[in-house]
Amino acid sequence: MTTDKDSITSSAEEVPPADACPTQKKRRWQFICLAIVVIGVLGRPAWHLISTAMKDKPSVNNTPPAGMINDASRLNETAVEKVVALPSDTASADSELAKLLSMARTKRWRVSIAGARHSMGGHTIYPGGVVLDILSYNSMRLDEEKDVLYVGSGALWSDIIPYLDQHGRSVAVMQSNNSFSVGGSLSVNCHGWQYGRPPIASTVISFRLLKADGTVVTCSRKENKELFSLVLGGYGLFGIILDVQLKVVRNRRYVLDSYLVPAEEALATYNEKVGSKSRAAMVYARMNVDPDRFLQDVFLNVLREDPLRDTEPPPSLTEPGLMGIRRAVFRGSVDSDYGKRLRWSAEAKLQPKLRPRKYSRNQLLNEGVEIFENRQGDSTDILHEYFVPEDRIALFIDRIRTIIPKHKGNLLNVTIRAVEEDMDTFLRYADAPMLSLVMLFNQKRTDAGEAAMEKMTREMIDASIKLGGRYYLPYRLHATKEQFEAAYPMAPEFFELKRKYDPTEMFQNQFYLKYGTPNVGTEAD
Repeated sequence: MTTDKDSITSSAEEVPPADACPTQKKRRWQFICLAIVVIGVLGRPAWHLISTAMKDKPSVNNTPPAGMINDASRLNETAVEKVVALPSDTASADSELAKLLSMARTKRWRVSIAGARHSMGGHTIYPGGVVLDILSYNSMRLDEEKDVLYVGSGALWSDIIPYLDQHGRSVAVMQSNNSFSVGGSLSVNCHGWQYGRPPIASTVISFRLLKADGTVVTCSRKENKELFSLVLGGYGLFGIILDVQLKVVRNRRYVLDSYLVPAEEALATYNEKVGSKSRAAMVYARMNVDPDRFLQDVFLNVLREDPLRDTEPPPSLTEPGLMGIRRAVFRGSVDSDYGKRLRWSAEAKLQPKLRPRKYSRNQLLNEGVEIFENRQGDSTDILHEYFVPEDRIALFIDRIRTIIPKHKGNLLNVTIRAVEEDMDTFLRYADAPMLSLVMLFNQKRTDAGEAAMEKMTREMIDASIKLGGRYYLPYRLHATKEQFEAAYPMAPEFFELKRKYDPTEMFQNQFYLKYGTPNVGTEAD
């Protein structure tokens, strides 16, 4: 066996016959030309993805120090009195909670409620307060005859989906990722990309609520109706959701169709391809964030029930594929215009040729935020969401095409979804059918980065309000109080009802501190 050096020396000593040299030179030049072409075509994308993956390491420990807590924004590190975790056993949890609230009343503690902590505005945090961690309160039981899931408020969708999958069922309405808790999803009244559906409140049959006075009540559309409407989308201000009865649906096999169109044709394409006779079950669209074609192109994805669904079972539930490559493509778009172009090409042009066309409903829902989440210490990813009537969506997009570049917003993603009118909640964002734009921005974790984000956010909120729209409340608390009340004119009454049901204002968080005008003298001792 020879070394590489020996091989090179040996090759150099083997001189070919003179008449073979032209052919060898020709082949060498052909190889060089081919290599140049390959490097030109694949080299830059490959190098971009490799370098992104090499840099994609946690640069700091983002775990808050003892006595501190944070949320998904990584901008809300706050000192708290303590964090209390619930036991998973229902009876034990109920008993522990009763003791905790009794002590809180005596010591005048403020209590905030936390699940997976994916809100971004301190909605699960009160400075110096007690944080109630509900994640271990996660029991599940399915009534297959009634298609009802009985579930603890701390259960994560990532646990619920595999459980339901074993029984041929699926979640009716949830976010596009599985990393959230049931209680958190109900408290923000989430919606997803389930076509023709209102927010998640529409799937709730009833829930048990532990109130500030220590009593447990059942809330439904017939029993404690007002509390039912206040707690769903109530951001943990009315009590602790203990467990829930949720409607579930059959796990079906879907066929994916995709349409790449200019933005000005997107709404007409949507109306043509999606409707009551289209068998559409899940629908979403993505917009091009490449600065050269900023918000000018739309990639519409329509998942329809497979007409042959009864002849074959849905595909088995598996882990999402190509996670490493997908993550590199996404994270490579953060600080790179080239990366944004590459991601759009990969998603809108290459991916449709490589991915399967058939999915189960559970496959589509079973993906966590960790695939794309920011691991860097000097920046964070911040979500925005705006709800706009369908006939004004083009005007809104036209306005944000100017607003975002003006403020140098580093936009990573725009997803468009439809949400039907919410008939169940008090602090509702969908008082009519709406189109929502979910936006993800990368932001520096500096005072300047926060100030720039606040300024841009307020301008986009104004744009949505002027067009009869609203913004979503679980994210950064950048809206002024005037903007908040303009978008949610029912807010003053909402907070008055909060004080009716919680007169000592035990349940508080940073959202309430900013917009709820707590009574003087309610600060924790």
